[in-house]
Amino acid sequence: MSSSNKVAIVTGAGSGVGRAAAMALLKDGYSVVLAGRRLEPLEQVIAESGAGARGKAISTDVSDPASVQGLFEGAVKAFGRVDLLFNNAGVNAPGVPLEDLTVEQWKNVVDINLNGMFYCIQQAFRTMKAQSPRGGRIINNGSISAHAPRPNSIAYTATKHAVQGLTKTAALDGRKYDIAVGQIDIGNAATEMAMRMAKGVPQANGEIAIEPLMDVNIVGQSVLYMANLPLEANVLFHTVMATKMPFVGRG
Repeated sequence: MSSSNKVAIVTGAGSGVGRAAAMALLKDGYSVVLAGRRLEPLEQVIAESGAGARGKAISTDVSDPASVQGLFEGAVKAFGRVDLLFNNAGVNAPGVPLEDLTVEQWKNVVDINLNGMFYCIQQAFRTMKAQSPRGGRIINNGSISAHAPRPNSIAYTATKHAVQGLTKTAALDGRKYDIAVGQIDIGNAATEMAMRMAKGVPQANGEIAIEPLMDVNIVGQSVLYMANLPLEANVLFHTVMATKMPFVGRG
């Protein structure tokens, strides 16, 4: 299938990485369902893309299974099928010592970053295995934090490590349905969430240091590359990061 016949769902599409990915997909010819809690930012992305009727905004709370089910039903109603899920929605908790993190803050991150990602994978499986032609692709947004923690990041880091397990298991379980599942791990894309890096963030040795950032649209192109592979091929894990960020090495 060419991009002009493909349908994608992007969660957390109103800002940051989700916005960049949705724009890249829309400009490549995909029909895209943009999901997020607030409709206005989603509709702004569609307007800026110039995609017109190929874009549809659906208000979605990924931590609510019923809301996720409604998202996929809305996508199928609008466009007939789902070929791609970019499972992107995520949040962080305040950067406080783990002993000071509240139970509510912990649960909020787990509900969105882990439970929400599972609900979306589950609905994607149910949709993709039943459609004709069968199958599709899921790209989970992991993080550099899926491999190494930052100081005071236990909730975010724990959920992103768990995403690796979701990706590996879904990649295995998706084989029989022609569903390819991969993960993109992003380091220091210039989004609102990451702009604190430019002001200085805590390092493993206790120092505060400014970290390099990269253009978030590079991430959008990475998602597009993974999305456009034929289903016989899969990028299981893809890392895209600011070249000089302090990830590889010690200290």
